[in-house]
Amino acid sequence: MNAIDPGLARDVILCECFARDGLQHETAFLATDHKQQLIERFAALGFLRIEATSYSNPAVVPQFADASALLAQLPRRPGVFYKATCANVRAVERALADVAAGHGANEISLLVSASEAHSQKNLKRSRAEQWANVRAMAAAAQGQFRLIGSLSVAFGCPLEGAVDESVVLEDAARFAELGCSHVAVADTTGMATPRSIRRLFGRLLRELPNLQWVAHLHDTRGTGLVNALAACEAGVRCFDSAFGGTGGHPAGLVYGGGYTGNVCTEDLVCLFEAEGLRTGIDLDGLIETARLCEHMLGRTLHGRVSRSGLLPGLT
Repeated sequence: MNAIDPGLARDVILCECFARDGLQHETAFLATDHKQQLIERFAALGFLRIEATSYSNPAVVPQFADASALLAQLPRRPGVFYKATCANVRAVERALADVAAGHGANEISLLVSASEAHSQKNLKRSRAEQWANVRAMAAAAQGQFRLIGSLSVAFGCPLEGAVDESVVLEDAARFAELGCSHVAVADTTGMATPRSIRRLFGRLLRELPNLQWVAHLHDTRGTGLVNALAACEAGVRCFDSAFGGTGGHPAGLVYGGGYTGNVCTEDLVCLFEAEGLRTGIDLDGLIETARLCEHMLGRTLHGRVSRSGLLPGLT
């Protein structure tokens, strides 16, 4: 792979989520050395944001029991943000300890559900309780990290149905008040359509123009790519994705019909580049990396481009 310049002109910024959101769905533990190898490769490909790990309770999500060990041995590239997910103040304290030791994350995410039922199911807290938790986490972070607000089921909840757009707007404004520079708006179980994507993101960009919006889209119903284009048309420039379309929700927790995989990175990069949207990602190493992810998990994943190859003219 070629050396990537972090200052390379880009029309869209992609965050590679395989190592966290992708792996949370896996029941088999992926070796720490393998995670490190993949994350280093993602950075070498040109991803400026990478979900590296989660400070989850190992008893609840064993996949990330190695969070601190992984970060301790992970080389860093200048200009790249390595994100860790935090569920509570204790997780933020662990992140701070790793920063103090010289090997922590430089970005953490704070998660809220847009519906009461999903909050209870996924976070084991009411929305009010989770907002109190998030406020405490933001205060505990002591300005040491770039804070990313993350809003689940913003386009519809598999447990409650429709979600009021005003709730999404109010939650995003709360994240901004807590110091979040980015807010990821998630279609957690693939309920969005291009029309609802354009409508909600259009409103968010008009009413809160100083936030950096992130489209966190899932391909549950095969709409991930068209929704990504719709978000881009609405003015969104940051996107989350995962190689092979992996992930969705923690192993053992089923809602939304089970499969809720992320938008597939290799397919999304191919589409954006074909549309003339510069991703800054090294296309020469894209499919090879997708196949390495498959090899690491020992099965065929959901990517199409890894089977068919890039569109003519991109190679």
